[in-house]
Amino acid sequence: MTYYSLNHRSAPVDFRSAVLQGQAPDGGLYFPSDIPIWDQHFIDSLANLNKIEIGFRIMEPYVGESMRKEDLYAAIASTLSFDFPLKQISERIWGLELFHGPTLAFKDLGARFFSKCLELFVQAEDKKTIVLVATSGDTGGAVADAFYRMKGIEVVILYPAGRVSSIQEMQLTGYQGNIHALEIKGSFDECQQLVKQAFVDRELSESVRLTSSNSINIARWLSQQVYYGIARSQWMETVDPVIAVPSGNLGNICAGMMAHHSGLPIDHFIMSCNVNNVFVKYLSNLQYHPQPSLHTLSNAMDVGNPSNAVRIMELLKQKKDGMVSNAVVGYSVSDDQTSQTIKEVFNAYNYLLDPHSAVAYSSMNHYLNLHPRKKGIVLCTAHPVKFPESIEDLIDQSIPIPPAAASLFNRKKEFDALDADFAALKEKIFELV
Repeated sequence: MTYYSLNHRSAPVDFRSAVLQGQAPDGGLYFPSDIPIWDQHFIDSLANLNKIEIGFRIMEPYVGESMRKEDLYAAIASTLSFDFPLKQISERIWGLELFHGPTLAFKDLGARFFSKCLELFVQAEDKKTIVLVATSGDTGGAVADAFYRMKGIEVVILYPAGRVSSIQEMQLTGYQGNIHALEIKGSFDECQQLVKQAFVDRELSESVRLTSSNSINIARWLSQQVYYGIARSQWMETVDPVIAVPSGNLGNICAGMMAHHSGLPIDHFIMSCNVNNVFVKYLSNLQYHPQPSLHTLSNAMDVGNPSNAVRIMELLKQKKDGMVSNAVVGYSVSDDQTSQTIKEVFNAYNYLLDPHSAVAYSSMNHYLNLHPRKKGIVLCTAHPVKFPESIEDLIDQSIPIPPAAASLFNRKKEFDALDADFAALKEKIFELV
């Protein structure tokens, strides 16, 4: 398996090189040269396979010769050390709970797999490796936890000031050591742009190995296919599921669409966005116009120029009998609708959604009202305890704190505040070399 740049001005590379580089030298995102078609026996056997075997089988063709099979299996086993339960919420809607990892968010899977790959790839090298990550909420905490105290690797996290929840900020800023948090006076899009600038800066590339742990990195992005396979292995209904995906930077839904292209039986995808809905508009008129991001209750989805938009566009070009291009619809959900959904689902079903999952649930409910014979899965991407400011007044009670989050309240926050200025970021990076 090789990977080519979507800017088409860099040479193809293998999995290892693509992971180490994060982004191609020409500034493009990497995309696989071939999308594997899964063996029908594997698809039919999903219900009888454990999650580690599912993960290994999905990722093996993408990794190719870059890792020994036993190393890949060990990386998958370490990554999938927590559960991904599928729970019925209402008569026709199930929730795939992706928040049982160490930082209570779906980003744990991709961050952990990426960290295991990177640790293996750099262990024989002397050159300092710096992982850059821009986060709108959950990615930073997941990456910090995955890389904490890993030898030879420094992590620099950029997050927008005032646009993450209090618990998300504690996760971003509470690790210290080889984890460095930078509070940027700007939006997530500005954080993301700073990271992209760093990758094409010649002086930085000559001094240090830079890679990204955002979903622009193929290890982060492609490994998210695994929980779609895990979801399908638990699906016992006779109809294929519709899947609603809370969508910001679009890596998650793009991974699901890749799995569907490979043969995973999914009826339809719902791209569930808040008011930052540039790709929802693209799906309706094929005009792509990035816009400044707006702050919402579902802050991790506050992305006005999603990086993975180009990957979805590439995937849509590679349709096979319309299988992919006819498989996604987009909806935009307001904060008022989000709050109302949290309240209604809690009161009716005693199930508590976080704001991001509520956006997906609202979209799913709308879609199923239009298609009464279908049933669906909502990706529940974060634990509600991460958003007490948005939820507790709606349900008129406090959210019980799971054991995994208890330690967050005793952490010391350490961060540096920076303007959205590349020269300032570059100086910080050079301090770590």
